[in-house]
Amino acid sequence: MSDGRSAIGAFVDICHSRPIAPTRRIAIGSSHLPFTPAPGLGGLLLAGIVSSSAPAVDPQLRSELVIILESLAHGNRIVQPRARHRLQTDLVGLTTSPQRLEIVDGRVTFKLEQRHASAVQLVLSAIYAAGRAPSGCRVLVIEAIRAALVWEQDLNQSFVSMIMGGQTGGFGASGQWLDPVGWALEVLEIEVNHDIEPGLRWRPSLVTQQFRNLLRQAHPDNGGEDALASRRISDLTEARRILLSS
Repeated sequence: MSDGRSAIGAFVDICHSRPIAPTRRIAIGSSHLPFTPAPGLGGLLLAGIVSSSAPAVDPQLRSELVIILESLAHGNRIVQPRARHRLQTDLVGLTTSPQRLEIVDGRVTFKLEQRHASAVQLVLSAIYAAGRAPSGCRVLVIEAIRAALVWEQDLNQSFVSMIMGGQTGGFGASGQWLDPVGWALEVLEIEVNHDIEPGLRWRPSLVTQQFRNLLRQAHPDNGGEDALASRRISDLTEARRILLSS
């Protein structure tokens, strides 16, 4: 029987103006974000915040969030305001939405307050918090954020294993979030020429054929690189799913 023991592994208070306020502001409040060994429990918490909120971000803001993420990955300073919000240090007048990662009986549990903040406020704040990671950890923390953008599943043990195991998707994951269909067509090497045949769509049989051909090429038994095969096969499978369901 469980004894109910728990401990806070990471936390961050995301402070923000009301989503409907004319002046949109965010700030990072109190936090404990362990980033070592990278991405650490801090990176896992930030990835969880992003994964749970990213699907609801306005598509018009997504490209700017990716630009900010890539800039922070290179240690660049971000001129304010961005993504319609200003990052500040003053917490006066802001609402606090606490984000917690707890270890309960040895298992990770996310406790995310999302009722009062908009999706873009939560994702943008998590991205800024990731940019504060020490330079030696920042790359893997940013990689965790990229992977979280396209997770679109529950924050379960598989999510934890993916983030903590370093099985992230690189910039391709950001591209998948920005334009899923375009990303899938590129992954499966399918060209759709609307200039010649307006309204032309990809045929399911072509999607299946390309998937099988590229899957065969990616397999290590046919010359695919072992280190990249798992990621490539995962991308091909997801690309097929996107195109056949769209």
